[in-house]
Amino acid sequence: MRALYWKEINGFFSNLSGYLILSVFMVSIGLIVWVFPDTSVLEYGFADLEPLFFYTPYVFIFLIPAITMKMIAEEKKTGTWELLMTSPLSIGKIIIAKYLAALTLIIISLLPTLIYYYSMVELGNPPGNIDHAGFFGSWIGLILISAVFASIGILGSSLSSHQMVAFIWGVFISFLMYFGLTALVQLNIMNSFALFLEELSLSFHYQSMARGVIDGQNLGYFISIVILMLGLTGIISRKK
Repeated sequence: MRALYWKEINGFFSNLSGYLILSVFMVSIGLIVWVFPDTSVLEYGFADLEPLFFYTPYVFIFLIPAITMKMIAEEKKTGTWELLMTSPLSIGKIIIAKYLAALTLIIISLLPTLIYYYSMVELGNPPGNIDHAGFFGSWIGLILISAVFASIGILGSSLSSHQMVAFIWGVFISFLMYFGLTALVQLNIMNSFALFLEELSLSFHYQSMARGVIDGQNLGYFISIVILMLGLTGIISRKK
């Protein structure tokens, strides 16, 4: 299991596309947080990184499926998936190893955003005038939402042997889970289920975490979604 985990990590960084994906993420987030007038924290007049936590899930919807799209799809295309199936590792361990590798890569991509925190600390008046607990609570929320998107991406990769199809599946399911349910609530066509649908959406629970408050109910929700997505991945892999 450890060997498979490191194989995925090394495979990502041995390919130019891996560095390209991380570069696109850092550039896009940097432009949103510091450059674009409508979202730049420099235009706010006070030390706050709300744009970082608000817009990062939008980027993640495309970034994370790009990281995970080849993890199972490429194995199926090259025929190495059958070799993995005959290895001593169970399907569950294979999926968990690939999932943990994807989550590690996402956390690596998030680490440079801590530089933004240091910048806000220095830009505060006086320096250090920032809600430290709120920032790290929100940052943990980013890790949790990325953990969910990673599990969705792994599921998307198991649905096809073609990377682009797997990418589209990952983006579609992530978009549906984050925006789709909330959009149904706003249409006012399912009033009797409005609260239920809203509480099922990723955005509802992420926005609660983005306020810097780590709540057990939200933690349970994110963990449950991850288990559900990985469980579906295991079922699909066994059937195929």
